[in-house]
Amino acid sequence: MLNVYETIRSGLHYNKFEVGDLLFVEYACPIEEDKLDVWTPCDYMLHVLTGKKGWRTSNHHWTAKAGETFYVKKGAFTIEQFFEEEFCMLLFFITDDFIRDSIKQLSARPATPLKHLADNSPVIEVNNDITLNAYFQSMLSYFSKREKPSDELLILKLRELLLNVLQTQANPQLASYFYSLQNDSRPSLKGIMQDNFLFNLSIEEYASMCGRSISSFKREFKKLFRMSPGSWLRKRRLEYATSLLASSDLNISEICLQCGFENPAHFSRIFKEELNITPSAYRKQLYQS
Repeated sequence: MLNVYETIRSGLHYNKFEVGDLLFVEYACPIEEDKLDVWTPCDYMLHVLTGKKGWRTSNHHWTAKAGETFYVKKGAFTIEQFFEEEFCMLLFFITDDFIRDSIKQLSARPATPLKHLADNSPVIEVNNDITLNAYFQSMLSYFSKREKPSDELLILKLRELLLNVLQTQANPQLASYFYSLQNDSRPSLKGIMQDNFLFNLSIEEYASMCGRSISSFKREFKKLFRMSPGSWLRKRRLEYATSLLASSDLNISEICLQCGFENPAHFSRIFKEELNITPSAYRKQLYQS
C-alpha cells in the first residue's frame, strides 16, 4: 500500500520543501489510476488549486474541489481520481509533536470554548476566510521562486497556519482537535485500528501509523484487545465481510478487496477456516433461509 508521505518525500519530481519531518508540497498529481489505496503516518492539510479529488473510507466520502481546504488525519484512504481537469494542490504534512510544540510556544488559547467540539472524523473540512486564502497564496509564491525559503521561515509559516486555526472562530472542530493532541502524547491505537482495519496494511505500517515501535505496538495491542493484531484484524475483517455478504450486491472479489484481504483465494480460505463454509455458500444459504 502506498505511503504517500514517504513517496512524496523521497520523490525527485515533486516541488517540495522539507524541514525535519515537516513537508511542504506543491502537488500536481502524477497518478493515472482511477482509484488508489494510500496511507500516511502523519496528518496533512490540503488546499486544492485546480481540479478535484475524492477521499473514501468504509464509512465516509469527501470530494475536494478547487478553492476548498481539508485537514486529513493520519490513516488510510482510497483516493478517487478525476481526469476532466488537471489536479494541483498545496499539501502541508504536520506532525503531532509540531502541533503540541507550537501551541506551547505560541501560548495559544482558543477564541471560543471548545467543549463538545471534538471531531472523530478522519477528514475535517476547513472553512476558508480571507486570512487563510491569503496564507495559501503567500505559500504558493515560495514554490515559484528558485531559492528555497529558510527553515526558520518555513516553520514560522506553518505556525502561522496553525495560529490562524487556533485563534479564530472559523474552524472550531479543527482547533478542538489540535488542542486535544496536548492531552495525548501518542495517537489513539484503538481509534486508528477501528478506523483503518479494512485496509491491507502490514503490522509494521499499523505500528508506524499509531506512532509505536513494533514491540510496543504489539504489547499495547494485546493488553487493549486481548489478542494479537493479526488475530484481531482477521476477526474484524471477517465480521465486516459477513455483513456485506448478507446486505450488499458486491461479488466475492469486490468484498475481498473492500475488507482488506490479499486476494479472493486467501479470503475464501480464511472464511472457511473460521466459519466452516465458503463465502459463496454462506451467501447462498442466506438467500435460501
